[in-house]
Amino acid sequence: MEDEKIIDLYWARQESAIVETDKKYGNYCRSIALHILKSMEDSEECVNDTWLRAWDSMPPKRPDFLSAFLGKIARNLSISRYRMSHARKRGSGEVDLLLLELEECLPSAKSVEEEIEGKETAAAIDRFLYGIEEESRNIFIRRYFYVDSIKEIAERFGVSESKVKSQLFRTRNRLKDHLEKEGVVL
Repeated sequence: MEDEKIIDLYWARQESAIVETDKKYGNYCRSIALHILKSMEDSEECVNDTWLRAWDSMPPKRPDFLSAFLGKIARNLSISRYRMSHARKRGSGEVDLLLLELEECLPSAKSVEEEIEGKETAAAIDRFLYGIEEESRNIFIRRYFYVDSIKEIAERFGVSESKVKSQLFRTRNRLKDHLEKEGVVL
């Protein structure tokens, strides 16, 4: 079923919207959640929560890209669940590692204008990503949005793991410089 028709089902408050969403985007959202949570049971719960969040969001929202809309919800819910379940167990884990890697080039959210600054930072990151080479951008997104491991990224792009690591290192440094030039306080 086409995305527009699925969105129309949400707007009409028809429960078949969830069935159609799961048919078309269930594996995509499960993949995102599983990369973050490493647990099929937790991933399935996040996907179900994604459908609920989509149901609650439409209307009034009418997403331009349903896949991106659902992927972002699944990712955010998975990261929240991960943080809750690992609040006392800091240390090991892919998500902790990637958040640590990005820590130096992302601002901390301590001010009252957090939401506005967050949107400005997101826009600055978007400008940066669309200004770099496609391979670097895709590797960065696979690592920090989809939470792919270094090995998975290397296999996907047919390059060595060391190339992925060095490319991510250089991209993070370039991002940090870019954000500082844009006036984002790190």
